[in-house]
Amino acid sequence: MVFIGKLIFLRVQFVVMSKTIHTDICIIGAGPVGLFAIFEAGLLKLRCHLIDYLPQVGGQLSEIYPKKPIYDIPGYPIVGAQELVDNLMKQAEPFNPTFTLGERVETVDKQEDGSFIVTTHLGTTVACKVVAIAGGLGCFEPRKPAIANLEAFENKGIDYMVLDPEKFRDKKVVISGGGDSALDWSIFLADVAKELHLVHRGETFRGAPDSADKVKKLDEEGKLKLHLKANVTEISGDETLKSVVVETLEGEKTTVEVDYFLPLFGLSPKLGPIANWGLNVDKIAIEVDTKDYSTNVPGIFAIGDINTYENKLKLILCGFHEAALMAHAAYKIIFPNKKYTMKYTTVNGIESF
Repeated sequence: MVFIGKLIFLRVQFVVMSKTIHTDICIIGAGPVGLFAIFEAGLLKLRCHLIDYLPQVGGQLSEIYPKKPIYDIPGYPIVGAQELVDNLMKQAEPFNPTFTLGERVETVDKQEDGSFIVTTHLGTTVACKVVAIAGGLGCFEPRKPAIANLEAFENKGIDYMVLDPEKFRDKKVVISGGGDSALDWSIFLADVAKELHLVHRGETFRGAPDSADKVKKLDEEGKLKLHLKANVTEISGDETLKSVVVETLEGEKTTVEVDYFLPLFGLSPKLGPIANWGLNVDKIAIEVDTKDYSTNVPGIFAIGDINTYENKLKLILCGFHEAALMAHAAYKIIFPNKKYTMKYTTVNGIESF
């Protein structure tokens, strides 16, 4: 893996999107519980492919509060959210997981033989024998600014997340937002974009102070243009986006020519397409059987914050427990005639698995 601040570019096995991916378990959600499920499945020699709508692994920990301290992980009196994600990736690495990031799962179709075909909104398909939903609080959808004609330019100059930084090389880019994501991408794209603007409605940033200081220094050096106490209020173009209007709180307007506008206002959790998969749902959580965290659909499991049951605790460590029991139940589905003998990593090490 290559680390740039909290931005992570994964040197893992990605897939050719025009082909169907074949795996044992398709894990929907690459947050901490989904990542730990790779390890538990790997001990059973089960292959995992993970799909997440976010452009990087880590779920809420990486996207919303990467610097948040976590105090209830066994063996760690305190661990940073992003540090935990990084360690989970290292723990999963020996089992060669594959990933599809930046795509939302739309359908999960059960086949006559009991297996599943999982399809994303961009057409990627995964053939698997078991589905494990580890979607945290649900499908994260971008918070969109209230700008007229916004949807007309989505994917035509307006993006809500950065999937490929090279897309913006030598382009004119405007970013809106005041959190970690807006700051981090402004710092990174300052050396990529031809012209870069960061628009924030306040005078101070919500993100890390160190990142805010770096952005202000880039503004002083002329590597980006910082617009404080301002908003993007208008957009225009023909087939693609051509310009945006930056308006100060005092009403002063400036038209900025752009190739891309990135409103990075964070993400909001919603159940999303999961609601249409025939699962028993209570409000925005999936009901499961606590003996193995299976749903009412045989072969589909739900682990972590996405599930609900009596006395449910929404803790990462509880999700880890659920991932372990799910993996063992999945093994019985994938290898119904094969007996598994429990092995302990403390005795055998990881290599023997």
